[in-house]
Amino acid sequence: MLVALCVPLIAINVAGAPFYTASLAVRARHPWRAWLQPSGYIGQSAGIAAFLIFVFLWLYPLRKKWKALRWTGSIGRWLDVHVTTALLLPLLLAIHAAWRADGLIGLGLASMYVVIASGIVGRYLYTRIPRTRNGIELTRDEVGAQRRELIQELAAATGLTPDALETTLHGGERARDDGNPLRVLAQLVAADLFRWRRTRQLRARWAALTPGHRVLNERQLREAVRLADRELALEQQSRMLDATHRVFRYWHVAHRPFALTALVAVVIHVAVVIAVGATWFR
Repeated sequence: MLVALCVPLIAINVAGAPFYTASLAVRARHPWRAWLQPSGYIGQSAGIAAFLIFVFLWLYPLRKKWKALRWTGSIGRWLDVHVTTALLLPLLLAIHAAWRADGLIGLGLASMYVVIASGIVGRYLYTRIPRTRNGIELTRDEVGAQRRELIQELAAATGLTPDALETTLHGGERARDDGNPLRVLAQLVAADLFRWRRTRQLRARWAALTPGHRVLNERQLREAVRLADRELALEQQSRMLDATHRVFRYWHVAHRPFALTALVAVVIHVAVVIAVGATWFR
C-alpha cells in the first residue's frame, strides 16, 4: 500500500525536476508553473493532502490517552498506521514547497522533517519493548516464561537439550549499558545485527547432517529458525529493557516540541494562504 502511494509521488518529484531546479526567474515563465508552483494544481493539492495527513497523525496521541477509543484498534496497530502514513509526508511536502522553503513555513517544514525522522527512531524503540499483540507491555516474568516456552519448543524441534540451546543461542560477549543514549541506540542496532547473523549460522548448522542433530526438513528448519529468532529477540529486549525505556523518555522530550512547532507553523501557513486567497480553487 505504501509503495503504491509513493510511486506517483516519486514520479512527480522526478518529472518536475526541470521546474524544481530552475531559478525563480525561469520558474515564473515555465510552462509547468501553473501545475507545480506551491499554489498550483499539483503543488497545492499535495499541500492539502499533507495537511490532512498531519491532522490525522494527531489522532494517535489521542488514542493513547483516551481508553474510550480502544474500539478503534490496538495502540500497536495505530502506531503502524501512524508511522506508515507519516512516511508519505516528505514526498508531499517536497512537491508542495516546490523544493524551496523560506520564512515561517521553512521552520515548519524543518520541524516536520525532524518529527518524521524522530518518529522512525521512536517506532524502532517501541518494537524493542516486549509486548503482546494488543500492544500491552510484558512484565519481566512474562518475558521469562515466554523464553522458557520457546526453548522447550526449540528443544523438541531440534533434538538438542535446553542447556545446549542456551549456549548456542547466547554465546558471546554482551554489551553493557553505560547510560549514554546514543551508545544504547548503537547497542540495540548491534544486537539486531547479531541476531540476524546468529540465525543465519543456526540455519546452516541445523541444515547440515551432523551426528547428534535431528535431520530437519525445510518446513521444520524454518520453524526452528523462527523460534530461535524470537527467543533471541526476547532475551535482547529483556536485557536492554531499562536502557530502552530511558532512551524512549529522552525521545519523547525531543519529539513533542518539534511536533508542536510544526503544528503551529502549518496552521499559521494554512490560515495565511486562505486569507490572501493564494489557492487554485478560489
